[in-house]
This record gives sequence, structure tokens and C-alpha cells, in this order.
Amino acid sequence: MAGVQTAVALREQGFAGAVTLIGAEPHPPYDRPPLSKAVLLGKAEGSAFDIDFEALGIELRLGREVTGVRPADHALDTASGPVPYDTLVIATGAEPVLLPNAAGIPGVHLLRTLDDAERLRPVLAGQRRVVVVGAGWIGAEFATAAREAGCSVTVVEAAERPLAGALPAEVAAPMAAWYADSGAELRVHARVERVEPGGVLLADGTRLPADAVVVGIGARPATDWLADSGIALGAHREILADDHLRTSEPDVYAVGDCSSFPSGRYGERLLVHHWDNALQGPRTVAANIIGETPSAYDPVPYFWSEQFGRFVQFAGHHTADDELVWRGDPSGAAWSVCWLRQGALAAVLAVGRPRDLAQGRKLIEAGVRLDPGLVADPAVPLKKAVLP
Repeated sequence: MAGVQTAVALREQGFAGAVTLIGAEPHPPYDRPPLSKAVLLGKAEGSAFDIDFEALGIELRLGREVTGVRPADHALDTASGPVPYDTLVIATGAEPVLLPNAAGIPGVHLLRTLDDAERLRPVLAGQRRVVVVGAGWIGAEFATAAREAGCSVTVVEAAERPLAGALPAEVAAPMAAWYADSGAELRVHARVERVEPGGVLLADGTRLPADAVVVGIGARPATDWLADSGIALGAHREILADDHLRTSEPDVYAVGDCSSFPSGRYGERLLVHHWDNALQGPRTVAANIIGETPSAYDPVPYFWSEQFGRFVQFAGHHTADDELVWRGDPSGAAWSVCWLRQGALAAVLAVGRPRDLAQGRKLIEAGVRLDPGLVADPAVPLKKAVLP
């Protein structure tokens, strides 16, 4: 997404030079969100971008893995030889975290690429027994699709709740009930000892039989190929970009899941693994390349997830020190949670309340202070909670 959008943004903003898009996958560039939904369920054959790259003068070099970069030489290293560049944009995204000792075991799957989704389609079509490792966003989305297809689904999570790394306990707690409501079994405090042919062995000795094991325990920036490049990396091995998405090396930018950027709005560096970041960042990169002086890149992070018949949206960034305000009954079909920081809205999570999300996102951008009492009343539109 980030690479494609950078190439398109360059043309839209008037860049007339050569643009080359290099990707390790052999497929034409495609969008990822449909992979865990329509593509996985066999409702769509793919999710290729509706973009005429030839008409835009964008050269695609597919099935070509980049193995290194030499910034001093302005050159990329690939298996088929070096590729020179004037300006380089790194948009390698993130790669799934693997379970130890699970590689090569039949029936173990990831869900990140088009090939992953295509390998999983027969599992869902056959209504097989599935164990999902990880109750994060991707685990919930896959479990949703598997239940829709009629599979028997067990989700195992090492933490005490789903989405433990993303949401506080009181917010994630009502989401745990969604699994049972859909007919899926959720096991928390369940650490995987090992994956075996035909199932999963938990640390407590429980064996869970499975025709397929789907691992969704997180993703990390795909930056191993940058070893010895001199490009500065952060604590999560992400590329450290500045507020214009420039890296530590001249003429090299980084955008999307592979990089973090300093947020003036939140006063900390953000590593955002979401589609919207890969859509917005390229506009800043393209403007810099063509010589404009865009404002600092400081978006309000946004993502959505469709799970168990619910549309979940999130905007912003929150910490444990922010004031949490509920809007509505979390046992119901529609509710929201707001996080206030010094009276201003820092983040909003909306379940079945898209208006809260849309208004909340604008309020975060505006940085205005809100009345907590009005925020807590789900009958009051968020935009009406602004203090005079």
C-alpha cells in the first residue's frame, strides 16, 4: 500500500522522472484488508489495485527481492544485480511474528499475503477444525471469517484477555464475549508449548486437535535486510524517520509499517501498523521529493476492524494516564470509549457508532477541550461536548 501510494502520489504531484516500484511478491500490487474478508471466504479472487501503472509511467519489477542498500553508492542490492537510485523510498511494511519451532509443520498458516489467504481458502471451504493462536486484531478477523464459513474455531491467547497489547482490560473485557456469541471458543492464559502435526499442545498439557493452525501473534517491521546499511533503526527494529519521513541517510525516505515518526501531537514517537498510515504518509514523501516543503507528518492514527458482526473503529493514541470515559453500555451492540488528556480528546474507540468516530477524529485534530459529562452521554453528539 505505502509503496504503491508513493509512486502514484509522485505522479499526481507532478514528478516527471523515472519511478520504479520493486516488490518481492510476484503478484501485481494489491490491497491487504480484503485478504481476511472477501478473499479468504472465496467471495473475491484477489484485491489488485485498480491502477494503470503503465499509463502513469511507473515501472513494476515484481518477484524481485532486495537484499541490501548502500546509501553511499545510491544503490540497492538484489539477487539479479544492483539497482541505482537518485531517491529511495523504503516501504517494506511488516512481517508476521512466527511461533518458535512451527516452521515446516503441516497445517500451520499465517495470514499476511495473498498467497497466505489462498492457502487458507480450502480450510474454510472445508469447514475444518481451526486453532487460532493470538486474540489480536488479525486473530479476531480470521476467527470471524472461519465461523462464518462454518469452521470449528478455538482461539488461544497467552494474555488474560483479547487485544491485551492494544486496549486496557476494562475496554477489552466486553469483547471477550463476542467470541462465545459467534460460536468460537476463546481460551485466555493459554500459552502454546508447541505446534504438532494435527494440533496444538498448550503449556498446561492440554492438546487441541486441529486441521489447521493459524498464527496471529503480531508483526514486526521488515527491516532485516537493512543490516550494515547505516540507516538508523529503533527499539522495535523500525526505521527511525523524522517528521518529514526522512531517514538518517540522505535521499532515503521510509513510510508505512516499517518506520516510526515523531508525533508533535502526542509528544512521542509512533510506530503505526495500519492501512491509513500507509495511505497518508506517501503524500508527505512525494511532496518532499518534488521539492515542496510540506508540514510535518503528524496524522491522527486510524484503523478499523470487522469482527463477529461488529464494525470497530479507532482513532488517535492513548496511554494509561489518560482519562477513560465510556459512551453507552458495552454489553450492547453499539458503544464508544473516549480517552481525554488534559481535557482534550486523545483517542476514541467506536463499536457500531461511526458518527462518534468521525466527529472524534476531527476533535482530536482540532485539539479542543471537552466536557467529560457530555462526553459520557451517548445521546449527546461528541461535537456538542466542546467547551466554550
